[in-house]
Amino acid sequence: MRTNHLLAALALAGLAAGAAAQKSASEAIDEYRAMLADGNPAELFEAKGEDLWKQKRGPKAASLQACDLGKGPGVVKGAFVELPRYFADTGKVQDLESRLVTCMERLQGFDAAEIAKTPFGRGEMANVTALATWVAAESKGMQFNLPQGHPQERTFYEAGKRIFFMRGGTHDFSCASCHGEDGKRIRLQDLPNLTKNPGDGVGFAAWPAYRVSNGQMWSMQLRLNDCYRQQRFPYPEFGSDALTALSTYLGVNAKGAKSAAPTIKR
Repeated sequence: MRTNHLLAALALAGLAAGAAAQKSASEAIDEYRAMLADGNPAELFEAKGEDLWKQKRGPKAASLQACDLGKGPGVVKGAFVELPRYFADTGKVQDLESRLVTCMERLQGFDAAEIAKTPFGRGEMANVTALATWVAAESKGMQFNLPQGHPQERTFYEAGKRIFFMRGGTHDFSCASCHGEDGKRIRLQDLPNLTKNPGDGVGFAAWPAYRVSNGQMWSMQLRLNDCYRQQRFPYPEFGSDALTALSTYLGVNAKGAKSAAPTIKR
């Protein structure tokens, strides 16, 4: 009997030690991120994005200061935390990046189709990422509150929900496989539950972000593309309805969370 008690005590001690080690690993990662955040390279992209917003560029030699991101021409503050949303002038729901490209085409004369075909980090696509970084930074600390008043906004939310739970690819998993419930981790990284508000600056509320591991600034669309890569799915096209729908689902679920973007990631 004493032997059984001893074994039970040892088992409990082992579980406690494992839990403590897990907690310390998470805490260590948090400390690592906090140290990196001091002098986040994303600030360089912010500065570039603000400059690009004000510069007269493109075939029409115009700035983007008349661009309407949903709160009126030229209004940037607060726009990020209400995107994606429906735009009457395009007749569709758009996220921040696709909306910026619309403005670049209409106001500055750039070819939206050519920008969409450009790889992330190159040419005008790199400028779109910088612009998105600055626009996001202008809403840092504000709460997400994506509109759902228009029928298309509600349709995109439901479509995004289906995409989030759709299993497929060679590994037969979905977004929900990693982000569909509480308490999941991969290696030493906690995986937020994105079916609900995961908290301030977590999940949707953390992107765009600077990736230390590859020295790149990642927009939300690129982050979602990387999820598709891990599912062994082909990348969606830039500005596709699938990406916008998925962002709508995540953004609506994040209602009330405070934006921390642009953040810094491993």
